[in-house]
Amino acid sequence: MATPGIIVTVCTANICRSPMAQALLQHALRAQPEPLKSFKVVSAGVAAREGDKVSENSVVAMKKVGIEIAGHTSRLLTRELIDQATAVLCMTESHRAMIQLTFDPAPRNVYLFREFMPRSADKEIGDPYGGPLIHYEACRDEMVEAIPSLIEFLKTQVAKQA
Repeated sequence: MATPGIIVTVCTANICRSPMAQALLQHALRAQPEPLKSFKVVSAGVAAREGDKVSENSVVAMKKVGIEIAGHTSRLLTRELIDQATAVLCMTESHRAMIQLTFDPAPRNVYLFREFMPRSADKEIGDPYGGPLIHYEACRDEMVEAIPSLIEFLKTQVAKQA
């Protein structure tokens, strides 16, 4: 069963989007009251190779907002991570589908990072891999925009577990 307090951010290779999402969400949660303040955010990829370095443009995009992620190395999403998680937050519907097809039984706690945004908002965060820095910055900004609605959702999850 899920251990309260662990959130997993997921993308494809765990070198661009999910490390940025991990750092941004962890930063935002530190400003929340307990128990959200003590949540641990980790990241993984559905097709990651263990130990790859985070993309340089992800590092630069995050430095521009005062967050350091240069030490991140990639890891593959595992059943253990899913089982520990209060929530698994994907970047795209294809990530969610891959998780639900790969793991049996399919986890129920899998959401999109932007799923809780207003109905008109785009729910997916595109992959900036190989693109110019501006694409990484736009990706980062889409995550930042989603964090308030995501924190509200996490508050409801905590209340359900209390």
